[in-house]
Amino acid sequence: MYSIPMFDNLCMSRPARLLSVLLLMAYGLFGHLRPVFAHGEQIAVGGGVRGPVILTEQQRKAIDLQTVAADFRTLDQILTVNSEVRLLPQRQADVSLRISGRVTAIHASLGDRVERGQELAEVESRLSGDPPPNVVITAPMSGVIDARNVILGQAVEPTVALFHISDRSQVIVAARLYEEDLGKVRPGMEARVRALGYPDQAFTGKVTLIEPVLDPSSRTVKAWIEVANPKDLLRPNMFARAAIVLQRNEAALSVPNGAVMEANGETFVFVREGKQFRRVEVTTGAADDSYTEITSELVPGDEVVTQGNRELYTMWLTGGQMKEEE
Repeated sequence: MYSIPMFDNLCMSRPARLLSVLLLMAYGLFGHLRPVFAHGEQIAVGGGVRGPVILTEQQRKAIDLQTVAADFRTLDQILTVNSEVRLLPQRQADVSLRISGRVTAIHASLGDRVERGQELAEVESRLSGDPPPNVVITAPMSGVIDARNVILGQAVEPTVALFHISDRSQVIVAARLYEEDLGKVRPGMEARVRALGYPDQAFTGKVTLIEPVLDPSSRTVKAWIEVANPKDLLRPNMFARAAIVLQRNEAALSVPNGAVMEANGETFVFVREGKQFRRVEVTTGAADDSYTEITSELVPGDEVVTQGNRELYTMWLTGGQMKEEE
């Protein structure tokens, strides 16, 4: 229990008693606060006005602090949308017969790569003859057999597609555009595509078509992005994310995305000035997968913190700085 000497005098004036009560409350609220620790070193808490954070070389190493200079870079303003991989209509074919008959031989299997003119199967015709005429089925195009709907001895009709062949060296990535983004995208724009199966690899292409009909259930319109696929990595129905380049700035002052922080509706970076690290509110512009454009408060050469800035923000919030261990 804490005691304030003035309380012993019951004859003290009312203002004096009120002051004593306030002092006691303050002591009860703040008298037991202790410093908090980070990375084994002491941080002074509640140090008044929030100012620059000061760190020694040893303390910078403790939080693995890293910086990068703000500089002019080519930066794209992009629109990122959900997409899926499709086959190009003109790069696929059904293989069928004009006659009825029975399959007597099969020379190709599901997943095989075939060349145009390669034999796929043989069919014995139902037309009269001794022996009955034998028809050899060949591939109408080069590609991959992605469907085989025939077995040995099967009776076939002209309406049955025996094989399906697709050329996947070029595919479509169908990007779903919401209504509010329709006016931003037009054919000829570049795009970068990342598939869920290959998140670290970007496939480049161009917008070739914006479909004329809106899907009423999703309120989206599909934009076709033609993408080269020489290694057959992109497969039909794969999920992908497409980044459509709306505008390109050849000289945008920018910093790595990891340097930019947001809190309480404010966007800021930490700029190094010797041993000091100053919090600077900035205005951002375009951004891509790696960099963000900074349109105010920074100049080329400013060193911004890209790693360790979360720890700096915590120190800045406390209004203190790290102290050397004694």
